[in-house]
Amino acid sequence: MKVDVEELFADFVVIGSGPAGQKAAIQAAKLGKSVVVIERDAHPGGACLNSGTIPSKSLREAILDLTDFYKRSFYGQQPLERQVSINDLNYRLHKVLDEQRKILLKQFEKNGIRLIKGVARFEDRHQILVLDEESRILYQVKGEFFLIATGSKPRNPINVPFDDQKVLDSTRLLSIDYVPKTMIVLGGGIIGSEYASFFAALGTEVTVIDKKDHLLPLLDAEIGMHLQKALATIGLTFIGNKEPEVIVRVGNQVEVTFKDGEKLHTDTLLYALGRLANVDHLHIDNAGIALDKLGYIPVNALFQTPVSNIYAAGDVIGTPSLASTSMEQGRLAARHAFGAQTHHFPDFYPIGIYTIPEISSCGYTEDQLKALGFRYEVGRAYYYEIARNQIVGNDPGMFKILFHAETLEILGIHIIGRAATEVIHIGQVAMSFKARIDYFIDQVFNYPTYAEGYRIAALNGINKVKHKR
Repeated sequence: MKVDVEELFADFVVIGSGPAGQKAAIQAAKLGKSVVVIERDAHPGGACLNSGTIPSKSLREAILDLTDFYKRSFYGQQPLERQVSINDLNYRLHKVLDEQRKILLKQFEKNGIRLIKGVARFEDRHQILVLDEESRILYQVKGEFFLIATGSKPRNPINVPFDDQKVLDSTRLLSIDYVPKTMIVLGGGIIGSEYASFFAALGTEVTVIDKKDHLLPLLDAEIGMHLQKALATIGLTFIGNKEPEVIVRVGNQVEVTFKDGEKLHTDTLLYALGRLANVDHLHIDNAGIALDKLGYIPVNALFQTPVSNIYAAGDVIGTPSLASTSMEQGRLAARHAFGAQTHHFPDFYPIGIYTIPEISSCGYTEDQLKALGFRYEVGRAYYYEIARNQIVGNDPGMFKILFHAETLEILGIHIIGRAATEVIHIGQVAMSFKARIDYFIDQVFNYPTYAEGYRIAALNGINKVKHKR
């Protein structure tokens, strides 16, 4: 069956409608440019909205609510009054997704952005073909500037028998129709650690296994220790220095054989050992672009690829691979493409990790300061010192502020515990203005709030410096 090919031209052609693509498209439209966004999936929003950030955090909140997780410190580790089902969780999940999709489509419509469905394929640096699932050409799109914002996908080796029921990646996990009794998570990075903590809170017996000797090695080491201790209290087990060799289905179980010869069995396995740039379908070589040695699209500080009219942003260019950073990358790429006043990407920004308990940080870790030879001091505030925490659940947590021992300039802020990803921004703003640790001492904070943890930690730190002097 022949399909009529529609020819289009736009000032800005965006491939992918995730966070980077969304913000870039809207920014270009605000600059008065014609914009076309190409999305191959059934729903707009990219992995962030459909299989990543928004679904996983919605799942997290649903689990916390339905299990009365934060009431346990008051009423003890009582069995759940009713079994939480996947249907309970999915109802909330899909309600959030539906609302977010509506908002995104409304934003595109409001800004005159045309969204077309199909698989994008470069013909050259100024032309893209858009194909349907049967490889029939639907559109021929020409443009002045292009942005590749196709994100990433799970790194799934061909020898791992993924099956949508028992052997899962982070995308497949969202579609299971049961709550597993046991789960092995291969990978102690952000995705593996988040989902492991979710299911542990739900009552699943979870074991996280990684070749590193501890979870989330990017964290400040002290924060990492607090995390592992907190996860152990909800029944999660971590095994480090261990690598899988063979994964097979054995009846209704999954069997994992490790390089040391040990075999473990589980109801469900989550394979979370990395992600790859999602570019297989793009034919970027036709536009003169090649992937770097890590498998990502190379860009300069302005998010230009080696082909000057083609930009790339988001997970497709590698770390930090956060929705928040991807949004800003896309916005800055669009501004640079059309000559609008812009700036380089910020040197520091908060990182949020939505384990249970959640973690957020901004700035240097202790190990980094030691390697740089800084003379620093540490101020700490434990959550049990904060009245707000006693009121809402007495959950474990800590504020940790690193500051220069002589100038008192704040060098790093690390928070683990409830509301960490919200209150981190107070510290981020202070750091951006080169504030000293005594800034937090001289301010009045609402009481009782988690935010007053800054003042408690600052007083703890400044007292150490005064004592040394």
